[in-house]
Amino acid sequence: MKAVIPAAGYGTRLLPATKAQPKEMLPVVDKPAIQYVIEEAVCSGVDDILVITGRGKRAIEDHFDRSFELEASLREDEKHDFLKQVRSIADMADIHYIRQKELNGLGHAIYTARKYVGNEPFLVLLGDTITINEKHPCSKQLIDIFNQYGSSVVGIETVPESLVDRYGIIKGQEIDSTTYKVTSLVEKPSVMEAPSNMAIFGRYVLTPEIFNCIEKTKPGKNGEIQLTDAMALLLKKEPIYAHIIEGDRYDTGSKIDWLKANIAIALKREDLKHELDSYLKQLVLLSHHAKSPAEKQ
Repeated sequence: MKAVIPAAGYGTRLLPATKAQPKEMLPVVDKPAIQYVIEEAVCSGVDDILVITGRGKRAIEDHFDRSFELEASLREDEKHDFLKQVRSIADMADIHYIRQKELNGLGHAIYTARKYVGNEPFLVLLGDTITINEKHPCSKQLIDIFNQYGSSVVGIETVPESLVDRYGIIKGQEIDSTTYKVTSLVEKPSVMEAPSNMAIFGRYVLTPEIFNCIEKTKPGKNGEIQLTDAMALLLKKEPIYAHIIEGDRYDTGSKIDWLKANIAIALKREDLKHELDSYLKQLVLLSHHAKSPAEKQ
């Protein structure tokens, strides 16, 4: 199976940091966000990857390429651990690139991968969404469901009703405690229109029939070709399943979510968690002492 990673968006919610740097390259602790995504694909058994980029995204290609000058410097300084790290980045997968010349929605981005994918099912991972499950990677969970049912699968999570207008939302027939057979999908509905609070969050296994559906999909929210709308057409032709992902998910597409991701992931690191935990506790105490008596009450 091949993987497709859309990474062409402007990242406007993270400006000015993303003015000259792709949002997917913003560091989360000590790795760019997209490196976590590619590592997830590789750990799920997928090492043939297409990254869909756009203008100003060259830094992504450079990051996953060899850097002979840096390697020579690290070798000369006998920084062998760093040398091993930077070489492993370039060697982890076969990574290809194509530009989405016109930013016209996620559905349109996926459509640019049709020649690369061919007539085979493929994995889709959004480049600004990190998921972590070391024992059973989230993408591998979806691949397992696909192998069981032979149809497209989306990763879902339950969200508060107040947030349903930020996601594609599914309605489904429960198969077991974590898997549903989808009966309808809608892109970013209002609270009143949402069929449930089960949200698609950026991991898919899709059959190649999705490309024919994208061709027939009319512009939807924001005048763009929405992948959820194309999947609604796909649902009329073949079953789609949804699986509640087991693991931690971090969105890095907004400033507050990017900050939360850095803190949460750092607190899982043995080399960082103790000092960071102590620092956060100090901040809480300082914040408490700085409050007025009325605020403390």
